[in-house]
Amino acid sequence: MQSVKNELLGALAAELDRISPGAGDKAAFESPKQAAHGDLAVTAAMQLAKPLKSNPRALGEQLKAALEATPAFQRWADAIELAGPGFLNIRLKPAAKQQTVREVLSKKELYGQSGQAPGRVLVEFVSANPTGPLHVGHGRQAALGDAICNLFATQGWQVHREFYYNDAGVQIETLANSVQLRAKGLKPGDAGWPEAAYNGDYIADIAADFLAKKTVQADDRRFTASGDVNDLDGIRQFAVAYLRHEQDKDLQAFRLVFDEYYLESSLYTSGRVEAAVQKLIASGHTYEQDGALWLRSTDYGDDKDRVMRKSATTAADGRKSEGGYTYFVPDVAYHITKWERGYPKVVNIQGTDHHGTIARVRA
Repeated sequence: MQSVKNELLGALAAELDRISPGAGDKAAFESPKQAAHGDLAVTAAMQLAKPLKSNPRALGEQLKAALEATPAFQRWADAIELAGPGFLNIRLKPAAKQQTVREVLSKKELYGQSGQAPGRVLVEFVSANPTGPLHVGHGRQAALGDAICNLFATQGWQVHREFYYNDAGVQIETLANSVQLRAKGLKPGDAGWPEAAYNGDYIADIAADFLAKKTVQADDRRFTASGDVNDLDGIRQFAVAYLRHEQDKDLQAFRLVFDEYYLESSLYTSGRVEAAVQKLIASGHTYEQDGALWLRSTDYGDDKDRVMRKSATTAADGRKSEGGYTYFVPDVAYHITKWERGYPKVVNIQGTDHHGTIARVRA
């Protein structure tokens, strides 16, 4: 029915210009609040009444008569009714609604698409860290993100599908250590099995394939295992590639293809995390307390301030370790890159457990 609405809209704009030169840009249809009032509503008479120093209902009556005389409204409108202080309620003929069916049959899969190109949009979704199998929540994000990408594409946007994940840090270190212990013959429940280790059967599968010196191929990485149980870095790289490959198989069931896989580690090696932190410090919205660096996110609606850099710790053997950045800090640096890469519009599909992350990253 879009072609019918466009035809009626053109007629409305022309009549508004006749009543008040330049008023054609106020031509618009609204949806009546109640279906019994018709299919389309026009409020232009009330908008023009004050500048024209005219009674809005009288102006509505004038506009109604003018529209009823146009070929477009004679063809597609069954009735135009004046209501209230100057509303025009329009009832369409059945032929106008049936026109939608003709348009769908004519354009087929192109129906509803726009040839315009508003610009570039980056949609980041799924973004699951390769520390275990995907779950139903990731499937929800995959379906929702891909649908949004497809919708933008039909309207002429240049869509960039992006998957962001952590390939370093505490979680990945735990993954590597867990696989190494399995490769050495330990299992959950044994003496020496760490409480923080990952216990899933998939850890044993990764360890077995590492010992077999297998090669794994994911969409964004490939790695061949050395088979050496003391090669912790090799185990880490193999485990990440292995789980990325497993993720890819699940996502391929959704027929999903990503344009880019963005690595969290690159934000550190490129200096982007440190640069983002220095910008936040310079802005005056951070403070030091108890040896930690805090973001004053309550200034932006968060329920409490958030730690950006943890305080240094001292191990039992006396060794000191510098406090690392909390996980939302590289997320901030990552989001900055989206605009630095020239995307005027970005969409993030977040997990249902990311409410806190949204608040602090937005701040």
